[in-house]
Amino acid sequence: MAIRNQRNPKTSKPVDYTLENQKITFDFLKSHLWSATDILRGSLDPGEYRQPVMTLLFLKRLNDTFEENAEKMIKEGKNKKEAYENRRRHYFFVPPTARWSVLSSCAENIGEKIDDVCRIIERENKDLEGVLTNTKYNDKRKYPDDKLRSLISHFNSPRLRNEDLMREDIFGDSYGYLLAEFADETKKNGGEFFTPREIVRLLVDLVEPKEGMKICDPTCGSGGMLIESRKYVERTGGNPRNLVLEGQESNYGTLAMCRMNMVLHHIIDFKIEYGDVLTNPKLIEGGHLIKYDKVLANFPFSMNWDNKQASNDPYNRYEFGIPPGQDKADFAFIQHMYSSLDEKGQVAVICSQGVLFRGKEESRIRENMIKADIIEGVIGLPPKLFYGTRVPACVLILNRSKPKERRNKIIFIHTAKDYQEGKTRNLLREQDIEKIVNAFKMYKDIEKFCHIADLEEIKENEFNLSVPRYVYISNVDDEIDIRETIDRLTKVEQERTELASRVRHDLKQLGYR
Repeated sequence: MAIRNQRNPKTSKPVDYTLENQKITFDFLKSHLWSATDILRGSLDPGEYRQPVMTLLFLKRLNDTFEENAEKMIKEGKNKKEAYENRRRHYFFVPPTARWSVLSSCAENIGEKIDDVCRIIERENKDLEGVLTNTKYNDKRKYPDDKLRSLISHFNSPRLRNEDLMREDIFGDSYGYLLAEFADETKKNGGEFFTPREIVRLLVDLVEPKEGMKICDPTCGSGGMLIESRKYVERTGGNPRNLVLEGQESNYGTLAMCRMNMVLHHIIDFKIEYGDVLTNPKLIEGGHLIKYDKVLANFPFSMNWDNKQASNDPYNRYEFGIPPGQDKADFAFIQHMYSSLDEKGQVAVICSQGVLFRGKEESRIRENMIKADIIEGVIGLPPKLFYGTRVPACVLILNRSKPKERRNKIIFIHTAKDYQEGKTRNLLREQDIEKIVNAFKMYKDIEKFCHIADLEEIKENEFNLSVPRYVYISNVDDEIDIRETIDRLTKVEQERTELASRVRHDLKQLGYR
């Protein structure tokens, strides 16, 4: 297999990838994928060129794994016609009119041909409905033939069969890398479709999903929570195929990315629905919300929503109170997630820290949730962890069936000093994640890191859940010398008075009164 020389996506310097047995490595593949964006960079914004790069990558991967499976059947004794034309022999069937050779040989009207191929593949594979046709490429002002031709040429090689990869999961990992890079480039909007991987890992490790569970992300973005849940089950010795993975997404373009992401991570049994989960929840069974063992999410902070129909909500989601409509949908999302739990279910959700202390209707909702004893933990996260927002964030952990020893208690974890500074955003390190997860599992006081507060203490704080009220983290070395501070302030005040006196004197000499 011929491997082209690649360049480091950050420095543009050549990188020498030595490939064992000519297999594609993770470093090579992520460089190859990122360099594809150079073809469209400059002529399109990151939010616009993300889709064609991912669509063509997905088409190439489908084509190559289809051909790999067909050739395997021929080696096993099947005739060529059956191997290439029997739909039942392939999970994803690619007919002759939609194979990669059709695109690579196209000389003109390339956007129209891409649209045609996408329609054919969706028609032949109902599981891919809406994945490829959400963007139209037959617009030469936006997607000129020369750009699309160059992009197709870029993906002509190397082959992307499973047998060509160092290990099968590097393709999914590389796609995740590409999503992270797109989120970093788009900055402001990146957080709408991508939660940083280490934060996803934190939430999943906190709730510990297990084989046989039903897991949901009702604001799933590109699907990271569901994919990481599957990885966790596999990593801890469970059968990752024995999981129910479901979600909903309100952005149609992001929905397509999510479905692609799931398929490229070898997840073929999943359900991702399209729609606004507050006004039109789609994960419904028998007129009721489907119930899950674990719900994980990172919903859009402080969003407007129409709360006028909430009092007559057919799913009875707002038992703790109806949140205000203007900029305050947070507790609507949180209550939806809680309502989606089975009798022993658990939620881990990323929120703005405003939900911990804001007043009025939200204060009453928070108090009702505390009195109902459904809040198991509050984790105050370090600053600047997310793409596109500097709003201080936290993790809320809700539980319909708290262990006996945790009842009428909440653990508060203060992680303000446990992170690594980054240029564009800060990072949670492996040791930071482990420290948080271990503290939550132990559920004991740790000085300057976490505290177990009982209901009486929380009442004394007027049901305010702001983490610094419960965990004091100042160091002795940082304590203020009161006498020295008073002396310094006195000196500053004297200097200010003297300066003001001189200014008044000078103005008087100049004739001003």
